Amino acid sequence: GPVAETFRVIQGAVTEEYVRSTRGVFQFELSGDGGGTWYIDLKTEGGSAGFGKPPVTADVVMSMSSADFVKMFTDKLKLFMAFMPENSSIKGDMM
Repeated sequence: GPVAETFRVIQGAVTEEYVRSTRGVFQFELSGDGGGTWYIDLKTEGGSAGFGKPPVTADVVMSMSSADFVKMFTDKLKLFMAFMPENSSIKGDMM
């Protein structure tokens, strides 16, 4: 679904540089279609994102609908990708 696809794209965009500069773990409690607990770990070496609880305690926990999450990140990712130096590393349909 759209939530899983969004996290797949986020996982693919996570770099050591972002992990070093962010040093944060974000947990999302999503309601609705594709909801549940999801996370983005920008603290642990290598970084990761996906379904379930983060591997370490979250610094930030956000609750929202899955539709709002997808919309928020789709907008952010478009902006993020526009400034990414290596657009060639993106595979698949960003939408």
